[in-house]
Amino acid sequence: MTQPQQTKISPIERVGFIGLGAMGEPMARSLLRAGFHVVACVHRSRSAVERLVAERGSSGSFSEEPNPAAVARRTDAVIVCVPDAPQVEDALFGRDGASEGLGGDGAGIVVDMSTISPIASQSFAKRLNEGGFAFVDAPVSGGPARASTGDLTIMTGASDDDFARVEPLLRAMGTPFHLGGVGMGETVKLVNQIIISSVMIADCEALAFAKRAGANLDQVRKVLATATASNYVLESWLPKMALAGTFEGGFALDLLRKDLAASLDAARTMKLPMPLSGLAYQLYTARSGEGDGALDYSAIAKSYESHGRE
Repeated sequence: MTQPQQTKISPIERVGFIGLGAMGEPMARSLLRAGFHVVACVHRSRSAVERLVAERGSSGSFSEEPNPAAVARRTDAVIVCVPDAPQVEDALFGRDGASEGLGGDGAGIVVDMSTISPIASQSFAKRLNEGGFAFVDAPVSGGPARASTGDLTIMTGASDDDFARVEPLLRAMGTPFHLGGVGMGETVKLVNQIIISSVMIADCEALAFAKRAGANLDQVRKVLATATASNYVLESWLPKMALAGTFEGGFALDLLRKDLAASLDAARTMKLPMPLSGLAYQLYTARSGEGDGALDYSAIAKSYESHGRE
């Protein structure tokens, strides 16, 4: 008795990329180093496209198309890495969106590496699935520095088959974790954002307390590194940002506010109270109102600078 012939899915070699921003540009560069052929279109600025076109020495190749639909027609998979759900929707379903170019000889799978609500991810997946296409949510953690070295943490929501197909692609940019079906990648990423938002506030408040009391902050950090209060933000993030006297670069405060808003929206649908995250959102919103939204989220430390002074 002959066995039924299984359809062999060809490996991904041509990768579309929509969103070459602070994260997307170094992620695309990692794909080039790994030998992928990257096709992109301008989302906000031409500068990243021009830099990637001008670069030489990568194992892969880079080319440009005028819009997401054209990118999808020329590639095996399309990566989207944009700020929020409205931009994802526009990239996929807007005029000349990627969904218009999916299928045929082009891409049949979309990998959204933006950080958005898991509810939005599931909605986009449903719309693409109805057309016979696949959707994977794969938000990342690590910032531009780890994006540059291809060492991102990638939280992935996908079917088993879809994850197996995109895993080599994701491994070129970092370490992917398959966490369940569509939406679970975004869920775990928001868990990360919920934690770091409050940890940053706690660290900055505690260091402000230590400084006002006259303690040596270097000694405080050295002690805390061996105590139960040790954490990544205190040990690795603040020394290169607020404690180094700068808030430039890093992870924009307004992007964290956006992630907190998505977390709180999802929590409301689950009828889960999150008072600490609600307070964190208000504190970051107040800081953003002072004009610091584009600075690193450690700029929340500025909220403690003038209090109590005569």
